[in-house]
Amino acid sequence: MSLALSSEIAYRVNEPINVDTAIALYRRSTLGERRPVDRPEAFADMLQHANLTISAWHGTQLLGIARSLTDFSYVAYLADLAVDADYQKQGIGKRLIEETRSRLGASCMLVLLAAPKANDYYPKLGFEHNPRAWMLRKP
Repeated sequence: MSLALSSEIAYRVNEPINVDTAIALYRRSTLGERRPVDRPEAFADMLQHANLTISAWHGTQLLGIARSLTDFSYVAYLADLAVDADYQKQGIGKRLIEETRSRLGASCMLVLLAAPKANDYYPKLGFEHNPRAWMLRKP
């Protein structure tokens, strides 16, 4: 079910977001399956320590978030791109990425690890697949 928006969406930079509000959004998106939504303290750290966060709001309702870690010059790691499932396919994710890129240096690259359900989404936005990503998880 996709809900049409009756008024403009506001995109905000580094807007403080209540942890419960953020967790609710992640649960309403497919990203909640791969984030610590059951650990509010970890989630609070995720929000606090990201140094570039763009959020999409319809009034007081959080519809989407792009959470990045960056040096603003060489690379930005887009750690999370989450859009409420009821509002997907309306350009919110694309706009969150555009707003993120507009705040980075001209030659700063944007990298991410795609969620399995979003793997076909990113090429449509111009992202190139790179098979050389590696992860080292804590035991």
